[in-house]
Amino acid sequence: MIMACLNVCNKGAVDGKVKRGQEVCTLDGTVDRHGRPAVRERTGTWVAGSLILVNQGLATLAFFGVGVNLVLFLTRVLGQDNADAANNVSKWTGTVYLFSLVGAFLSDSYWGRYKTCVIFQTIFVLGLVSLSLSTYLFLLKPSGCGNEQSLCGSHSGFHMALFYLSIYLIALGNGGYQPNIATFGADQFDEEDPNEGNSKIAFFSYFYLALNLGSLFSNTVLGFFEDEGIWALGFWASAGSASLALVLFLSGTPWYRHFKPRGNPLSRCCQVLVAATRKWKVDLTPREEDLFELEGNDQSSKNGDRKILHTQGFKFLDRAAIITSENIHKMDKENYNPWYLCTVSQVEELKCVLRLLPIWLCTILYSVVFTQMASLFVEQGAAMKTTLSGFHVPPASMSSFDILSVAAFIFIYRRVLEPLFAMGKRNGKGLTELQRMGIGLVIAILAMVAAGVVECFRLNNATTDCSNCEGSSSMSIFWQIPQYVLVGASEVFMYVGQLEFFNGQAPDGLKSFGSALCMTSISLGNYVSSLLVTIVMKISTRDDMPGWIPGNLNRGHLDLFFFLLAALTTADLMIYIVCAKWYKYIKFEGKNGDNIKACKQAEQLGVV
Repeated sequence: MIMACLNVCNKGAVDGKVKRGQEVCTLDGTVDRHGRPAVRERTGTWVAGSLILVNQGLATLAFFGVGVNLVLFLTRVLGQDNADAANNVSKWTGTVYLFSLVGAFLSDSYWGRYKTCVIFQTIFVLGLVSLSLSTYLFLLKPSGCGNEQSLCGSHSGFHMALFYLSIYLIALGNGGYQPNIATFGADQFDEEDPNEGNSKIAFFSYFYLALNLGSLFSNTVLGFFEDEGIWALGFWASAGSASLALVLFLSGTPWYRHFKPRGNPLSRCCQVLVAATRKWKVDLTPREEDLFELEGNDQSSKNGDRKILHTQGFKFLDRAAIITSENIHKMDKENYNPWYLCTVSQVEELKCVLRLLPIWLCTILYSVVFTQMASLFVEQGAAMKTTLSGFHVPPASMSSFDILSVAAFIFIYRRVLEPLFAMGKRNGKGLTELQRMGIGLVIAILAMVAAGVVECFRLNNATTDCSNCEGSSSMSIFWQIPQYVLVGASEVFMYVGQLEFFNGQAPDGLKSFGSALCMTSISLGNYVSSLLVTIVMKISTRDDMPGWIPGNLNRGHLDLFFFLLAALTTADLMIYIVCAKWYKYIKFEGKNGDNIKACKQAEQLGVV
């Protein structure tokens, strides 16, 4: 115990604070870039957190500078038809979010979050530079093509291969980087310290705000240039923004706090399953004290810095931690085989993942609602009156109201609602993450109802037998503002709540995986939305009716589709409430509790 104190703190602990020399260290087990315990005053907090927020804003600007108008690039520059272009964009978008699992796995297992962010951001920059060069040198031929009036000519197989290599490098870089940067930013705040713990909660709100502000610039300024056919300038702007983001991230290296990677989480989960299966005939012990757990600093070397306390549920898995006579004969506590015997913390790590999955599945349908902003909301807006005093309002630019809503509601929640909800509570905290996610689902239902009502009124003011139905309704596009504002408000409760929930509830060795769950939810939401549209069209199409979502929206019933989404989200909310009530929060033992206790004992003995 005394040696553990000296190894971790060098100087022990005074008044419950871990010290290195005469400087106070963090209590959450973070280290500096040299692998020594992180000094509180010289690392982390908002100095490092602010750099990460700016990095996120610039990287998001760069990513959406490509993604927001990629479908137009495929049709105008590469000559693809609408269906092929839409499918290619869906595949690319889904791939971006699936790559988040790759980045999370490498980060949690081997590289750590800092190294993973640097590597994938570098790949991201290389992809953007390659896309900019290939567009400028090869794809915009003849010169001046690529706008709505002038389409480009055909391209060679080499040019097409270079283009797809570039955009999938962008997908790999952004996908692998995104789940780690959010978690790495949260790592800069010591959750064992009350003040820094509050800052850590606030960080996720500001992180999501930075993401939206970056996409706002892409949707407006860069979107305008690319819509006018100035593709090379737009792509070079994205490449420059991503390069600046990487430079800023690297500049903060001396101030960052780090968590060491914990090893392959897949093998740890498999060990629990194998050990529990081998003991399936063993009677479950009624006492938690009889379950195997390492003590003190031995635990940090095996499964992260914090022990996870035993919880009820999934009792079959508890068998993996039962010490049998066979275990005693084959091994001792210092050298045990995890394929036969696992610690309680290792068992609880798998339990935690199993408990998170139902909550995660309930968020996928919310992502279906969220994806409508980039598809059906835009199509609905295009069929409305898009002029104001002679100025044309691009339907896709209406998403700016969503971004402004996000910014406003983050401020409203942090400054007004959270203190209001915290009044009268002993812990001084407002709504839990699960409660906020539930509110997000409720607001999403209202957003779909609002969109359906607007569509009903749009149809009443539309020309049914038009040849080109863009702007065929006399109803102004600005009637869409309520549905965009409601979606933005729901994001603040749902997506910010998700980031906090999955980061806080994921075990120490799976923090990046927790953030990746948020991204894969959006990815699957895209796929489910596409599947749902296909099913609805097959069911609703008749000889005398072209379906709910035909090419001519004035002959369809887009309003019924929005109401269907509202009904499905309501059903999802009911299931979510059941899952949220069933969920058991993970319980950690303090990371440095044993070390501090050891240090105090050492002080009493006169050793430290």
